[in-house]
Amino acid sequence: MTAELVRGQNHVLPRTRLEIRVSAGTPVIAGATLGDERGTVRGVEWIAHPSSHRLPGLEVSRQAAADHRLAVDLDALPDAAHRVTVLLALPLGAGRPGRFGAVAAPFVAVTGLDGTEIATYTLTGLDTESAVTAVELYRRQGVWKVRAVGQGYAAGLAGMLADQGLPEAAELAAAIQEAVASGLARSVAPPPRTPEGERVRHPAGPVPTAGDTLPAAPVPGPSPAPPGERTAPQGADAAGGPIDYAHPRRQTSAPPPPPPAASPAAPGQPARPVAGDATGWSMDERLYNQIWGMFEDLARAVAAHRSAVDFAESRMDQELERTLSDPRSRIGGTGDRARAEAMAKREELTARAREALDRDLAQLAAESDVVEPALPAAYAGWDNPVWHGYRVPMEIPMALRIGDLHLPERAGLRIPLLVRLPLERGIWVDSGRTASEAAAATGGDQLRRLAMETAVALAVRLLAVYPAHEFSVHVIDPAGSGAGALAPLVASGALDGPPAAGAAGVSSVLARLTRRVDLVQMAVRAGAAASLPPDLDPGEQLLMVHDFPHGFDDRAVTQLRYLADEGPSVGVHLMMVADREDARAYGPVLDPLWRSLLRVTPVADDHLADPWVGHAWTYEPLRIPGGSRVLEQVLARVAAARRDGRH
Repeated sequence: MTAELVRGQNHVLPRTRLEIRVSAGTPVIAGATLGDERGTVRGVEWIAHPSSHRLPGLEVSRQAAADHRLAVDLDALPDAAHRVTVLLALPLGAGRPGRFGAVAAPFVAVTGLDGTEIATYTLTGLDTESAVTAVELYRRQGVWKVRAVGQGYAAGLAGMLADQGLPEAAELAAAIQEAVASGLARSVAPPPRTPEGERVRHPAGPVPTAGDTLPAAPVPGPSPAPPGERTAPQGADAAGGPIDYAHPRRQTSAPPPPPPAASPAAPGQPARPVAGDATGWSMDERLYNQIWGMFEDLARAVAAHRSAVDFAESRMDQELERTLSDPRSRIGGTGDRARAEAMAKREELTARAREALDRDLAQLAAESDVVEPALPAAYAGWDNPVWHGYRVPMEIPMALRIGDLHLPERAGLRIPLLVRLPLERGIWVDSGRTASEAAAATGGDQLRRLAMETAVALAVRLLAVYPAHEFSVHVIDPAGSGAGALAPLVASGALDGPPAAGAAGVSSVLARLTRRVDLVQMAVRAGAAASLPPDLDPGEQLLMVHDFPHGFDDRAVTQLRYLADEGPSVGVHLMMVADREDARAYGPVLDPLWRSLLRVTPVADDHLADPWVGHAWTYEPLRIPGGSRVLEQVLARVAAARRDGRH
């Protein structure tokens, strides 16, 4: 049973590996301090905050956000630590609320890693305070407990840290606010966390790679599983453990805002679908989880139909074999009657299976018809009217739509293919004709043009869903062969510089991004984010490489592999538009590079598999409607926002 705490009340913690979930309704900074037996914080090394988000046994969010998940492993804390205090603060800046009394009361839930709530606390009674000590976990006589604190500070983050006994409170508070404001905290993504003994599960929403099995269920952290053959376990994962069939729509651990009430339906009919009827703290999260549920529902409905059809065929074959193996059945019309009866039974079973499938598909199609128009820009196709009212966002969305998935049983029923943000894998747009039958049927020049157009559209979507100056795109086009597709990006001024050409251009861009990865990694490991050079762009970076390996020498190839492996963790992402056959001279040296990237195709291709029964899902890239200027309009607004931010 969940303990609903009031200020000053405590509750025994039944486990030591926990999550602390915060919902504030407005972006807040979340941090935590460690205290000794007397509650003293011994120094900055005992404080987890956005620009230094990880301590032994403790991990906090990397940016200001309305929702946070803090991970705590009490057994892994330093021996001298007897207290964990969770702190919340409002970020500074024009247009932001300056006091908690002007926003909804923050809600805090202490849960197990399976989402089971242990204790909750709503921080009411706040007014002029801009920082608050929310809850504390403390050890008393060998037992860990949680206490609702709710102590506010009108002096803000600096006053709260000073009250914790930190001499350099003002300096640290200023550094935290600066890191949040600049977006540096978003540059480093923490690894997924899972319960002990459980395999790491990856993001919500189908996330494919070349020949990948799609992940079974979402957990914190968006890193897809390594690519493999187009097969999927049935009842067990690749490591031999049981598959977790749960997904967020059926998760009831965290108390989300109540979903919209379903529309009434006729007696005996399923409820009319409603957009956002899944669990989640926001409409975006509910829609995201609803799309994931639709993907799972379609996979299972088709699996049930195919299984029923296979059973009908197998049953008919067995009955015919038994009948025809008896010599007496060959006399008269006995064999013919048995054959007709077996076939009629097969047709009956198949028809019943198809009827059930059609019913499920109709319900999913009705849900899709409701969900698609309600999607925000990050989840919407290019033909969605939401793009007509596009504005550069203030916050990063949960995910980005990069295509659609469908099955042959109903090709018109498309499930949006979402990937979590920030990206934790690069993207490979496969321009090779040997990749699939559909690619082989497309002319080589046309396929390369479609691949580059697909990559440009993906880059524009990434630019469009990030706040201004928090995402930059760099292009390497050694021979200039992608100039036509790149024209909208270049003409808009949304790029930081012109596409790099020639071996010198390749070397310059790779050296600059490699330096950024090295510097940020060293700063993060040393806890010295403030020491980064002022010319370093703290925003996310995308490197788009066209016509690989043209213009790349061995050193450049090594740097590219380094960026693919190490870049995503510090905000540098790779998008390659390439035909793997063009790089066959490198042999197996580049195999790790291809495996590290999320493979998409410029033409429809069934190279994806789900984690339950291994369906071959057809992926289709998002297309710009013929004659539409949506790409140019979006880029113009992105470029304008970037220009305005410089003044």
